Amino acid sequence: MRPDIYLVYLLLRLLGLLPLRWLQALGAGFGRLALRRGGKMARYTAVNLAIARPDLSAKARAKLVRDAMFEGGKSITEIVKIWGAGAERALGLVREVRGEALFDAALASGKGVIIAAPHLGCWELLNYWLCRKTPMAILYRPPRIAAVEALLRKVRGALAPEQVRAEGAGVRTLYKRLAGGGTVGILPDQKPRAGEGEFAEFFGREAMTMVLLPRLAARTGATVLFAFAERLPRGEGYRIHFLPAPQGLADDDLPRACAALNRGVEDCVNIAFAQYQWHYKRYSADNRPSPYD
Repeated sequence: MRPDIYLVYLLLRLLGLLPLRWLQALGAGFGRLALRRGGKMARYTAVNLAIARPDLSAKARAKLVRDAMFEGGKSITEIVKIWGAGAERALGLVREVRGEALFDAALASGKGVIIAAPHLGCWELLNYWLCRKTPMAILYRPPRIAAVEALLRKVRGALAPEQVRAEGAGVRTLYKRLAGGGTVGILPDQKPRAGEGEFAEFFGREAMTMVLLPRLAARTGATVLFAFAERLPRGEGYRIHFLPAPQGLADDDLPRACAALNRGVEDCVNIAFAQYQWHYKRYSADNRPSPYD
């Protein structure tokens, strides 16, 4: 590990001693500041919520944008606690797990488990929880700064998932793991690369949607569960949710399967609407007009 990255690690360990409510309050403050500045994060959030909730009045939607910006700020600062406190101490912040029986039954079936974890709540804490239950591989794209990978391995410690690159060899690793009854995690709302997705409706508008997850489910027979760690109010901790996949997600008809995939993400988001990463350019695509222009 590079010396400067190691210093970042030590700083995380120090700041991880702060109460979660302080860190989340700081994050909400960042979100408030970003909203006032009216930069890209605020603009993309407003565009996405206008698409997703056209039924709301201007006043109600403005409040939802504000709440989403606050929650987005919390997602940035709370990671100091999740990484800095260490995995086991961070897991002490989990107050409740809903749908755990679904996960236990999927593991017991021996057919493999695909965890579809949207950009919702605190997905890093969800990774810890899952890795304490079973070895897991996650599909990821390498960070722009290569040295950050060493930091991630250090802070995650013994509960680090196997990181599989989103490329040919990595995808084959996922198939092999699922065929052996293992568990893999995928961000189902990550915009796919050109030629690797299908358009499917997401909160009332078509969005480019990955085909990898439906294909993995169809070809391996693995159980697909949606999961996320909901942020509780006032820094009280987190509630983990597991939800069954909508019917049709493993269909050979990819547009139908992708539509089911997006319905699964919607089911999760509707539980903790403001905690979704609404500043993500979910509706952009190379061959269609962008609502963000």
